[in-house]
Amino acid sequence: MWQQLSFIVFLFLISGFVHGQIMHPKASPFSVLEQEVGLSKIRIEYSRPAVRGRHVFGPREDGQKGLVPYGRIWRVGANESTKIFVDTDMKVQGNRLPKGTYALYAFPQEKEWEIAFHTNTAHWGDGRKNYDSKEDVFRIKVNPQRIPYHQENFLMAFDSVTHNSGNLNLVWASTKIAIPFVVNTDAQMEAEMAKQLKENPTAQTYYEAARYLQEQGKDPERALGYLDMAFKLGGDTYYFHRVKSLLQAELGDFESAIESAEKSLKIASELGKDEFVRMNKKNIGKWKANIEDK
Repeated sequence: MWQQLSFIVFLFLISGFVHGQIMHPKASPFSVLEQEVGLSKIRIEYSRPAVRGRHVFGPREDGQKGLVPYGRIWRVGANESTKIFVDTDMKVQGNRLPKGTYALYAFPQEKEWEIAFHTNTAHWGDGRKNYDSKEDVFRIKVNPQRIPYHQENFLMAFDSVTHNSGNLNLVWASTKIAIPFVVNTDAQMEAEMAKQLKENPTAQTYYEAARYLQEQGKDPERALGYLDMAFKLGGDTYYFHRVKSLLQAELGDFESAIESAEKSLKIASELGKDEFVRMNKKNIGKWKANIEDK
């Protein structure tokens, strides 16, 4: 009985000790970054150290090491290793990065950095002696840029994002690194369009397929065929006629493009869609000028 009571008291004391600890803010706060690129999604988990008046990259003026010495592995942040999650295959400087989760590491130098996409995500921080380059998927080389402002907290951000590509920027103190990547959105879209047009061929489905092809400047004849089906199933709409006008103009049929734009303009005016009224008027004027110039 006494032994049981002693054990219960011990558990109570331990529980009180664990739950009694004070939670405190981290010096390098955790952050999550997510970005859609076409139909792909990228997620990054990292911590954001601050400069706090310190010299960051390379040696200081007095020859002492900076916060991130040249030639040594850096976790691209603080605390745990930085993680990057990609839900589709992509390419980074021509290197295939399969769908999955990776640790991101850097090897800074004055004029050129190496960036490693690493399969072992279990290391704390940069792994140091446990880091094995054989576990890299690949490394790329990038040139650091000097920025005309001060970035206090380490920042990762996506920029120059299109349907098919973008840059992952690493910015800290006065240094910026841009990591370019590419995704094959076109192949994903072709597969998605084929699936939806087979399983769910509504007017909107045909319109979305036509609009994607038009936005990409791809196969206007096929896009017009999809729009014909959209009209057949959904009737007249100002946005169907607008996309049709753009495709006809792309094919050089400006008279038909003007006719379609005027139909779009009329319906948009009746519905109070001022933006489409303005866009159609602008295109009609431009295409009439093209006809006159011939």
